[in-house]
Amino acid sequence: MTIRNWVKFAFWALVIGGLVNAVASLIIRWDFYQPYLANGEISEFLAAVVWNVVLGMTMSVMAQAGFFAYLTLHQVGVNIFRSLTLWNWIQILLIIIVLADIIVFRFAPGANAAGEWFIYGFLLAVLVGAAIWTAIKKIKMTQKPHVLISTLFFMIVITSLEWIIALMGRQDNIDVYVALLLFPLVAVNAYQILMLPKYNAQSEEDRKRLEERRKARKETTKTAKA
Repeated sequence: MTIRNWVKFAFWALVIGGLVNAVASLIIRWDFYQPYLANGEISEFLAAVVWNVVLGMTMSVMAQAGFFAYLTLHQVGVNIFRSLTLWNWIQILLIIIVLADIIVFRFAPGANAAGEWFIYGFLLAVLVGAAIWTAIKKIKMTQKPHVLISTLFFMIVITSLEWIIALMGRQDNIDVYVALLLFPLVAVNAYQILMLPKYNAQSEEDRKRLEERRKARKETTKTAKA
């Protein structure tokens, strides 16, 4: 990917992370915003929205780092196991382990009531549902069925590792951030896995155009000297 396209790729990832987190915070943390509006403190309300935009962008940066780490991991995995089929089975096993870890060691210790289990179940459904939707979309875009497992692995395992910062906490309002931080991570990761081929193709076209311009300049220079 060219620097120009990487900048655009990263910029839109930041925008998506910030906007998704801001919208999610208005729903999940409405009790935090409501007093500002009730008291007519518009500047405080906007400051709170901006803070959540920045938080979403921070999650976006983490998601981008995780994405490029995944690209390296995927290539290493294929090279080590010498077979995409075997590597896919390893990825399936890791998906199962990570989901089990989330349920048993992250959710269960903090779920003391049916309502909390409902919230955690909903968040898990969002994670898995978004992964399945992204994988199906990826197959339609690429016409390559074998990307199913790798996309599911990225969307579930890598997103969960990025999400673990919130899942490890145990402060009073941790459930709020467990819910809030999932949405920008899922949105940014879906954007990255789906849009990377587009930016790679655009980079290839840019290189071809650049090479054509260089050849044209050389021909012009040769003609002028002649």
